[in-house]
Amino acid sequence: MQTPIVLLTGVDPDAMATTMVGIQFGLPGTVAVRHRIDVERQLLVRTVSDLTGVLEQHETTLEHACVSCAIREDILPTLERLARQGRWQSMVVHLPVGAAAGQICWVLARETRFARLLRVSAVVAALDPRDPVRDLLGDDLLADRALHTSYDDRRGVGEVLAAMIEHADLVALDGPAHPVADGLVRTLARPDATVVTSASEVGADTLTAHLHQHSRTEAWTSPVRGSELPPARGEGVWQLDLRSSRPFHPSRLLESLEQLGSGAHRSRGCFWLPSRPGRVIEWDGAGGQLSIGHHGGWRDRPPFTRIVLTGVGVAPAHARASFAAMLAGPGETRHDRWDSAEDGFEPWLGSRN
Repeated sequence: MQTPIVLLTGVDPDAMATTMVGIQFGLPGTVAVRHRIDVERQLLVRTVSDLTGVLEQHETTLEHACVSCAIREDILPTLERLARQGRWQSMVVHLPVGAAAGQICWVLARETRFARLLRVSAVVAALDPRDPVRDLLGDDLLADRALHTSYDDRRGVGEVLAAMIEHADLVALDGPAHPVADGLVRTLARPDATVVTSASEVGADTLTAHLHQHSRTEAWTSPVRGSELPPARGEGVWQLDLRSSRPFHPSRLLESLEQLGSGAHRSRGCFWLPSRPGRVIEWDGAGGQLSIGHHGGWRDRPPFTRIVLTGVGVAPAHARASFAAMLAGPGETRHDRWDSAEDGFEPWLGSRN
């Protein structure tokens, strides 16, 4: 029998702690598993508790104090061990601050060793309601707030938190938020996700049922999502859906990258380059931080370019024109025009070969 797991994510320790307590007390017969990464001491700290109190505390030395190591070396094996004991009806899993739920969801959807014992019933993103707009669209790094998960963690708060909201089945604001902030969160979230001001608003039956469906989440969070976007879900929130079947021109993209990649907005999607026609290139940014990387191949689908920008206030007037100017023209897409050794994207994408 599979034990349902509620995965808790976030970038604010206080909001995560409050949400975890609310979930734990609302779920009878549950065990809570909390992991914390101590970057300075290179330790993964695990605490297991239920309503009777703390059951175990353990510190594991990590060769590299990163989230992937933590999940591989301790989190999943701990969940497997607790499930085999058969003492609890469900689990609440407090992931390290700044850690995404995607890796655990992916493993439990595909690896039978864990999947026969465990299933993700809900992914919860916990938010501080005081200033979600600043958190999502500002330029702070996790390291600026001492929330980084490793010495070389240079991720932006907005990029990480936006991805968590987009992946969540339930977004729990630790109290009421300003209407514009609430609208921004709801616009980023999957259209059928639930947004509440307290996790206690959601019943135990809902949290432990099948709120999470991995394929549905993957479709919404994928860089190559093809679905139409629902309307922005709040006054003062704007969204631009920039699309084309044409690739970006490598040189013009490099010269003008900041025109779409910088600014107080969330941006994500995919593009292709005539110099790398078979590769999906992911675009992932927020608050002026931008990541570009390979996502895989196009397989049987025609390549396309699609960048979705989301923000508050007034949308940048230049965005559509800048997007169009970066696209390759009809005579610039032939692969034989790009036989030179480099296209300028080697620092991000590696060699073309």
